[in-house]
Amino acid sequence: MVENQPASKPKSVVLTCAQPTGMLTLGNYLGAVRNWSTMLENHDCYFGIVDLHAITSPYKPATLRKNIYECVAQYIACGLDPEKCHQFVQSHVIGHTELAWILTCLTPIGELQRMTQFKDKAAKLGFKVSEPSHDRSDTVKFSHEGARAQSSITAGLLCYPVLMAADILLYNADLVPVGEDQRQHLELCRDLAQKFNTTFSDTFTIPEPFVPKIGARVMSLCEPTRKMSKSDSNDKATLFILDEPAVIKKKIASAVTDSEANIKASPEKPGVSNLLSIHSALSGTSVADLEEQYKGKGYGVLKAELTEIITDSLQPVREKYHELIKDKEYLNKILATGAEGAQRRANRMISKVYRKAGFPEKVRL
Repeated sequence: MVENQPASKPKSVVLTCAQPTGMLTLGNYLGAVRNWSTMLENHDCYFGIVDLHAITSPYKPATLRKNIYECVAQYIACGLDPEKCHQFVQSHVIGHTELAWILTCLTPIGELQRMTQFKDKAAKLGFKVSEPSHDRSDTVKFSHEGARAQSSITAGLLCYPVLMAADILLYNADLVPVGEDQRQHLELCRDLAQKFNTTFSDTFTIPEPFVPKIGARVMSLCEPTRKMSKSDSNDKATLFILDEPAVIKKKIASAVTDSEANIKASPEKPGVSNLLSIHSALSGTSVADLEEQYKGKGYGVLKAELTEIITDSLQPVREKYHELIKDKEYLNKILATGAEGAQRRANRMISKVYRKAGFPEKVRL
């Protein structure tokens, strides 16, 4: 007689979303995407390409569509096996905007005006942002300033953190991988989930931030006190995962170090520390061991060996990407299958939300 086996514990649901903004940087790969691939076996993973977020700033439709295909091809090439996760385009799943509207009706506008990224983007559009005074705690004032003053702040730019919260809560995610620049948005999401639960009864799981134990914070090659960014105006500052070997060699050769010939990681040597951090993340050798390995050697040796390690590590990614991007039929199939899985989970959640919020049940004719 076979004894009854205890039911297996459901996998934690992990949700992460990213805008389709072009080529991934080495920082994106080492700090995020490579870590996501390690979660596939033990978690129920949903990876959303959030095209609705991408339209909060001026864009070209053809470029957006192209970027979406490039994004999913890069994800797969970096190790996100579509057989082990759900990869989908946000606009392909019904429920994101519906839930966002319900949450918007629970969100004080002052909370949105105080979001750091909103204030930063408003400033880039030519607006001067004034912090609230002591007697008007919910008011953030904006005034036109500079040559770009004719630019307008759209409601989409203001409200997109609520859509971000809806992205997470629609899948009742347990864990959300976040960087430092997204923690404020996750806190808003948690606040809105708690507010909905308090107002209408327990509905949402309160998502927790997921910070991988491994990963590297990759800094600019030219200004190593700043994070590496794909929008950097200096093309030598950023390494992209699809850069050709000759380009990688040129960028690493010009990477900022210092006048000392001492290969050691320290706050006073941000350029050298950055190169050692990249080396460690790709080679698996600790920074301390690398310091010992390169003791007495010059920066040229470090840069030459680092160039080889980066090139060899990214070669399989480049080759897989170029194979995938030619097969739109396959990519469409992956996105369709991913959207089906995402929609099934979203349907359960949005139906529950509608019922709790007092909406009548939808009758199918």
